[in-house]
Parts: sequence; C-alpha cells; structure tokens
Amino acid sequence: MRAIGMTTFGGPDVLHEIDHPEPDVSDHEVRVRVAAATVNNGDLLMRRGAVHQLRHAAPWVPGMEAAGVVDAVGARAAGRFRVGEAVTAHVWPIDPRGGAYGELTVAHMDRVVHTPHGASIAQAATLPMNGLTAYGALEAAGLREPGTVAVIGAAGAVGGYVVQLAVAAGHRVVADAAATDRELVESLGVHVVVPRGPDVVEAVRAAVGEVDAVVLAAMPALDAAAVVRPGGALVSVFGFGDPVQAATAHRRGVRLTGVVVDDVAGSALKLRHLRELAESGGITLRVADEVPAAEAAGAHRRMEQGGVRGRIVLRF
Repeated sequence: MRAIGMTTFGGPDVLHEIDHPEPDVSDHEVRVRVAAATVNNGDLLMRRGAVHQLRHAAPWVPGMEAAGVVDAVGARAAGRFRVGEAVTAHVWPIDPRGGAYGELTVAHMDRVVHTPHGASIAQAATLPMNGLTAYGALEAAGLREPGTVAVIGAAGAVGGYVVQLAVAAGHRVVADAAATDRELVESLGVHVVVPRGPDVVEAVRAAVGEVDAVVLAAMPALDAAAVVRPGGALVSVFGFGDPVQAATAHRRGVRLTGVVVDDVAGSALKLRHLRELAESGGITLRVADEVPAAEAAGAHRRMEQGGVRGRIVLRF
C-alpha cells in the first residue's frame, strides 16, 4: 500500500511516499481504509526520533488519527463494526504495521467510533486522539462538582476540546487568547478570556482569583500551580519537566498530573460521548486545512512554525 513515512529521523523533508505492507488485523482490531489523517505534535516528535517507545526498524509511518471506512474487522470487533461503515480512529503509530499516514491502518476496537453525523471526513479525523486527550485532561483534574477551570492554549485543537468539555460539564472556564484568537476562543463558550502570554497566571488571578484546576494545552513550563487553590490540580498534556512547577505545587498543596492519551481508560465510552457532543454542537471539529498526503512535509513545517488553529488534515 501507499504510505507516507521515513527511513531516517530528521526534519520534515525526511517524509516521503513509501510502499508499505498492508497491515493485518487481529481479533480485537478494526482496519480502516484511510481517507483523512491529521497532523499532530506527536507526529512531529516521531519524525524527529524523539519517541522512545518506537523500537522497530525503519521504515516508520506516523499518524495518530484517521478517518475513512472499515476495510476489515477482527472476530471480537465484528459485533461493533461492519465493513463499509464510516469511522474515525485513534491509531498507535509505534506499531510496526504503521500509523495513520497510509492507505490502510489498524486500531483497537475501543479506539474506533462511527463518524459523527453531519461531519466531513476531514472533521471526523480531528476527533479521536485529540478528543481523548482533552477528555483525559479534564478527568485528571478530578473535579467532582462544577468549579472554575483555567485552560492555557485554548485556541489550539486540544485546548479547544478541553474548553468545550469543561463547559459541557458545567464548569466556569477562564482561558487565554491572543488578540487575533479572542473571537475564536469566545465562540467555544469560555466565560472569561485573559490575554495570552508570559503574564497569563497573574491575568487569571486578577480576573477570577484562584481556580480549582489549570489545564496546560500550551506553555508546558508555565508555573501555573501558583494560581490553583490548595487541593486543586495542575494538568499538563506534555508532562512536567520544570522543577519550579513541582516546587510550587508542593508548597501550595496542588496535585500535578500529566495526561498520556494511550493510558486514558474507558476510551470506547468516551469516544461515543465525544461523537454525541460533536453531533449536538457541544464540541467543534476544527480543520485548519486539507492537503494531499504527498504534501505531508509541508504540513509538518507549518505545524512547527506554530499558529495553526485546528488540525491540518492529510487526504488520501
């Protein structure tokens, strides 16, 4: 099959079209004939060789989200999905069979969901991995009752989903936005918008006081525990690598927790809920651009330059 991958790690230009074996499908899996695959930050890390779980030999095929139609189903997955159905899936690209940047890809049946009604194939591709990451981040905040949540990076794909999931759950949401993104962030349902930038922690404090949780979907080294009430949580989709964050959190009695999408439990139920929210307008599926899969290198360059709102989608 045709795929976009690399035989060496490096910059965007290492990506090129390759002839890759068609993936087989095991009992608990669904094979998808890919029509659209998103470009995510995890794909950039894999291309650079910064994913330590990637242990098989070249070639490597990135891609964590795909949308298309079911091509084959394993015996255990046959009760949920049928050949020809439109689906979107969260894919593990560290699998030697390859990720979503190919004409065919496989995913665990719990990481596959039927395409939301009314969504284009490109929009559907943006839902599973980014949606599960956002769902896991909000769940990690551990809020049992409606509270106040600050979202940093609200204009991005994951941050936007966090905002809308928090609003749907009844939380008051304060979020950051550059002047050019303010209208976009307000459209997501944010209650209070503060200026994006290095002073965002003080801006949040000035606007709403201490919050119950902060979700970092951008600015991973931000010392945001300083604005979280004791007993609250600072959640990062990047993990934590700055000792200042840990020191502030320990001093204030704030829980630090990272989110790894592969570890988000109950993914099948969460994906169905995300699909329902997409169908009802509770979350917005945002596509920044659609480009042919052969232009993956250019899409990676655009991601690295920053400022992409929504996801760039590769079309097969």
